[in-house]
Amino acid sequence: MELLRIENLTKIIRKKKIIDSISLTVNSGEIVGFLGPNGAGKTTTIKMIMGLFHITSGKITICGHDVATDFENAMKHVGGIIENPDLYKRMTGRENLEYFASMHENVARENIDGIVELVKMKDRINDKVKTYSLGMCQRIGIAQALLHNPRLLVLDEPTNGLDPLGIKELRDMLKFLAKEADVGVFISSHLLSEMELMCDRIYIIDNGVIIGEKSIHQEEETVDETVYEYAFVTNDNEKALTYLKEFDTESKIANGGISALLKHNEVPDIIAKLVKDNIKIYAVNQKHRSLEQDFISMTTGSKTQIR
Repeated sequence: MELLRIENLTKIIRKKKIIDSISLTVNSGEIVGFLGPNGAGKTTTIKMIMGLFHITSGKITICGHDVATDFENAMKHVGGIIENPDLYKRMTGRENLEYFASMHENVARENIDGIVELVKMKDRINDKVKTYSLGMCQRIGIAQALLHNPRLLVLDEPTNGLDPLGIKELRDMLKFLAKEADVGVFISSHLLSEMELMCDRIYIIDNGVIIGEKSIHQEEETVDETVYEYAFVTNDNEKALTYLKEFDTESKIANGGISALLKHNEVPDIIAKLVKDNIKIYAVNQKHRSLEQDFISMTTGSKTQIR
């Protein structure tokens, strides 16, 4: 089910186009990343999703409700954190959650307890917020966003202040919400490695324009036709290279082996041919193109076009 749809969204501030006709979707049960350098327009977009910024042009719908014309019904389905969570420092974590829960209808005490357990704050929930680390405040902020059981969770840089263990716990929590509770998660970040581990799809934004979309988990039915870089290590690289070039593939000797661009379903036949020709194969490794490579390639390209 589609939870969030953004169509041709534009934001102009002081005659400057901050967001330029971007479009994207988030479905239930998936984690969608919003990746870009600082100043790319991530927070501005999220503020428009949450109704905190006026939309210059375009449309945002949440569970079918237009944010501009049906704001109250749209917000019933979304929870979020923009930048850092805003908590009352002199109150305990539980008092904060109880206060925010009072703003929603039918949030049971048991629901608060379950969310506290989920965000791993059970042991500190009765301590005052002023004693919390930034990472603990982030966890309480996420708990606050989950109080009314939203269908869509929108998070702006939620890993800020979290140590590696805290980031892993957050990742596991968001995956649980997506896969087990069918929540859609839209999350902005500039941490490429974390986005690659956490997300199903990623939109890359630069200078207010979405310049690429990347599926992290390749669909099985398309794997055979996808071209990957493979590294072959053999006892006769020159002879193996001659055969690979006959196979009409881009290949070269590199790093003591052979680098070749091949479709997934071509590899078994090539291996069989090399073995038949008495070429010993010591290793065949598939090199996945990393999100970092795609990000650098896309953002560098966009800056080149703008200049």
